[in-house]
Amino acid sequence: MSQPSISVPGYSIHHRLGKGGMAEVYLATEQALQRQVALKVLLHREDAAFTQRFIKEGHTVASLQHPSIITIYRIDQLDDGRHFLAMEYLAGGDLAQYKGQRLEPARALRIVRQIASALALVHDKGLVHRDIKPGNILFRDDGTAVLSDFGVAKQLLLDSELTQSGIAVGSPAYSSPEQAQCQALDARSDIYSLGVILLEMLSGHNPFRGGNYTQTLMNQLQLEAPPLPESLGELQWLLDRMLAKDPEDRFADCHVLLASLDELQDADQDQTRLSPAVSLPPRPSRRRWLPWAVLGLLLLAVGSTGGYYWQLQQRIAGLLALAETRLSEGHLLTPAQDNADYYFRQTLALDEDNQQANDGLQRVLQARIQQYLDLAEQRLAEGLLILPEDDSAVHYFRQVLGWEPDNLLALAGINRVAQRFIEQSEAAYARREYNLALEQIKQGLEAEPDNERLLALYDSHEQRVRQAASRPRSAQPAQQNPIKRLLNNLFD
Repeated sequence: MSQPSISVPGYSIHHRLGKGGMAEVYLATEQALQRQVALKVLLHREDAAFTQRFIKEGHTVASLQHPSIITIYRIDQLDDGRHFLAMEYLAGGDLAQYKGQRLEPARALRIVRQIASALALVHDKGLVHRDIKPGNILFRDDGTAVLSDFGVAKQLLLDSELTQSGIAVGSPAYSSPEQAQCQALDARSDIYSLGVILLEMLSGHNPFRGGNYTQTLMNQLQLEAPPLPESLGELQWLLDRMLAKDPEDRFADCHVLLASLDELQDADQDQTRLSPAVSLPPRPSRRRWLPWAVLGLLLLAVGSTGGYYWQLQQRIAGLLALAETRLSEGHLLTPAQDNADYYFRQTLALDEDNQQANDGLQRVLQARIQQYLDLAEQRLAEGLLILPEDDSAVHYFRQVLGWEPDNLLALAGINRVAQRFIEQSEAAYARREYNLALEQIKQGLEAEPDNERLLALYDSHEQRVRQAASRPRSAQPAQQNPIKRLLNNLFD
């Protein structure tokens, strides 16, 4: 397979992780420190305003030192003048990978707490993120949630520009009502977006997502969030405050939100306390009884400890058995709180060094990788190469590469998609459908931007069209009138 066409001094480029309207992100290894990084590179250098915003994003994130905010290592330029950011590479994927799944409440609240803690620092610096969505919440290998993509973050005092431009910046399915109306924003807008994410994690879907952009914005303005099921009733007040349509009815800031999360955690903690110490009878006057009393206490302590250890081991064995059963049944992440991933992680919560649980999580990951490879092959057979974005061959191959960057089957799959576009473009050239041929080439480059054959086709397209135009079309047989053809058949 061809190497990426981009070259950045000091870095070994592996492959592209994703692409947006103005920038693309590559997985690379920083040669000096031999660590994996994500390189965010501008697509163009002509847009001075966007370049300044890109540089500002790097400076903004670099100034925010927090365990749940992505780390920026370097801001620099390529030889062709384009800027790039070298940042922390997070191999755990993003929250969007759990779309349609219900997360256990404890995990959902842990994610909200970590992101709210990051946002508290962002807001204290006088900034508002404005694009809180699952795709911008990434995970480290240890499960820590990390906030990323500050490309549309803006100082609170300057946010009136949004109202003047009349452009709703952000993702509509997670936008606050005031953001949908292009009004000035503050920290409470980010809290609303985080509330939508919490609702989606708990219920498995986003009720505000409409059939189109306009309907989604209208839902944010008018649609009340559905109540949580009875089993999650203790979280309803938290969700109602975060998703209040009027900003004045929400939490005033993320510090208040974090304090409310602490209260919720305290209320849920186990209320049991250690029982009072065993009362001993008055000490006999004769000291010979003291050793026996001490021995009795030691035996009681040893017996209690042994009983607890036995119960703990029984609990761990039960969790591991459930995990193995669910894994064999193919229940990797669903249903919520009754799947292989859940039981293996519950085991590690009791015994963080449990090797069987750690091995089990690796087997869950490998099973997920195989599922996504199978889905990718199905979409490839169906001709769904790059669309729809979240259900295409390229989508599933890239999900696999997010978990396992060197997976040969996924890398080869991306290359096969590119080859399919090469074939389709050549077929379009043969039919003199030049615009279609160019479109096929561009889509192929979306799948594999460093494919040498596609790049050569793109570079030679205009010359190829001119050469074809200079050649006369081959004579085409005249189309006979169908009625005349019928009469001829009758009388011949």
